[in-house]
Amino acid sequence: MSEQPVHEIRPVTQREIPERFLPVPTLEPGHSFASVTDQISSIVLRRRMPTGWYIMFGISLILVMVLTAAIGKLLLVGVGVWGINHPVGWGMDILNFVWWIGIGHAGTLISAILLLVRQEWRTSINRFAEAMTLFAVSSAGLYPALHTGRPWYDYWLFPYPNTMALWPQFRSPLMWDVFAVSTYATVSALFWFVGLIPDLATLRDRSKSFIGRKVYGMLSLGWRGSAKHWHRYEHAYLLLAGLSTPLVLSVHTIVSFDFAVAQIPGWHTTFFPPYFVAGAVFAGFAMVLTLAIPFRKWFKLEDFITIKHLENMGKVMLATGLIVFYAYIMELFYGWYSGNVFEKYMVHNRVLGPYKGMYVALIVCNGLAPQLMWLKRCRTSPFWLFIAAMFVNVGMWLERFVIIPGSLHRDFLPSSWGMYHGTRWDWAMYIGSIGLFLFLLSLFLKFLPMISIFEMRTMLPEAQAHPAEEH
Repeated sequence: MSEQPVHEIRPVTQREIPERFLPVPTLEPGHSFASVTDQISSIVLRRRMPTGWYIMFGISLILVMVLTAAIGKLLLVGVGVWGINHPVGWGMDILNFVWWIGIGHAGTLISAILLLVRQEWRTSINRFAEAMTLFAVSSAGLYPALHTGRPWYDYWLFPYPNTMALWPQFRSPLMWDVFAVSTYATVSALFWFVGLIPDLATLRDRSKSFIGRKVYGMLSLGWRGSAKHWHRYEHAYLLLAGLSTPLVLSVHTIVSFDFAVAQIPGWHTTFFPPYFVAGAVFAGFAMVLTLAIPFRKWFKLEDFITIKHLENMGKVMLATGLIVFYAYIMELFYGWYSGNVFEKYMVHNRVLGPYKGMYVALIVCNGLAPQLMWLKRCRTSPFWLFIAAMFVNVGMWLERFVIIPGSLHRDFLPSSWGMYHGTRWDWAMYIGSIGLFLFLLSLFLKFLPMISIFEMRTMLPEAQAHPAEEH
């Protein structure tokens, strides 16, 4: 047999790859592998954080104490401390639960879906967006656990083996929430942690603290950056991205079933699933902008989170905002076109009833404010992006209020009509959950890299010129 000629194996250069297949670099040529690693890892490894971080941490710690007091009062007295009544049996507990779950959707969308469609601009924002998802789900998880009034019996909600065969009622939408949210939280946590492993190894090698080296060493799971490690990492990360993608659609769809399967006017509509999913992405991107704009200023990350990243998020917020605004119009149209006297009155009550002020504010915040994103000057201005995002944050909370108490307080019988107003304990629970979210986020910024180090290195021009040398 004649020997086959052995061809020299060499890395492919940038000139040999057609330009349309090359990723768009997001970093200036002045950056190097070492400078990217130093700048991001130094945020975690340095002793002193920016002043804005200390302010956020102090305020969040106070609000966590408020949350603790509100939970203690609830457990001692019961759900009567809340403003729920007849006919409004669901109030700010479910309202805030849906609001928090919606905020958590942007992290999975940015990390999983944009990864699968190879959108390189996700790299600068995916890490803290994933963390935001976990912390938002943690805040949301308080409400299903506590709104029953007796959380020490919450184990009844899970299908554990028991001698009395008391299985959960699987036809209840609340059971669907338990399984959907717990699955979403589990997959999101795994996806977030797997993405952190290479950066945890970087912190392990750079930490000057003995405790830091040990903790980061345990969390990095023995990562050494070998070809075998990268091969397994990329397969696991892609698999988790594929699992996370349908969860973006399914979780808020199932949350919308809490309302859509009921007979209450204003709830019994078939377009709630896509309406809620679009609203969740809308609210999530608004919260990402709300966090990214101050963070890039505090930690001097303008080279990593550029105006182009903010503009892209503004475009997504505009697109999903238009879908949500269309749903508002269709909601009024369906009520009129149905010919159902109760649905017609629901539309009239929503626009001209006792909560009309909230409905008008909802239209202004979610319908009109995002229209600023049509203007490039506003899309590329951190100030106007932040203002629009804050309007959306408020507007999405108002939307949930209009849908839940606004539909419950006047249903079929005028004799059972009533009004709903949250008590101070309702507000303490809500504001305290915001404190919990900010408290967890502050700890994340202090101890873990808020931007993916190894992914940012792949954005460097030299990494794209010599892709085979990356590992």
